[in-house]
Amino acid sequence: MADSEPIVEKRTEIVFPTDVNHYGTLFGGKAVAMMDVVASIAAMRAAHKPVVTASIDRIDFKEPIRQGNLVETIARVVAIGRTSITVEVELWRVLAESGERVLSTVGKFVMVAIDRDGKPTPVRPS
Repeated sequence: MADSEPIVEKRTEIVFPTDVNHYGTLFGGKAVAMMDVVASIAAMRAAHKPVVTASIDRIDFKEPIRQGNLVETIARVVAIGRTSITVEVELWRVLAESGERVLSTVGKFVMVAIDRDGKPTPVRPS
């Protein structure tokens, strides 16, 4: 990764009533799903191949995200192995009115490049 531009993927969404629990905060599973999508896109861009999630090393929920907040998800490819791509992902709560950003959730995802048969295949970074 040192020889090339780091791969960063970013996506912004809004938290709707169907995305929250009975406390009015974003479901943990929905947060992880948002992070997994952006991690997958970043890994596919790095591998130039389809990828699947092999593992999620850790997810830390730091601050709640409430209904109506914007959510900015940022994924950074931090390592490329033979068939795997490691992606660190941040989920930020953004207040639309002020633009204030607060780091809400962080995680590390390991994605694996796959071939047409769904088997792991070598990654050839560009």
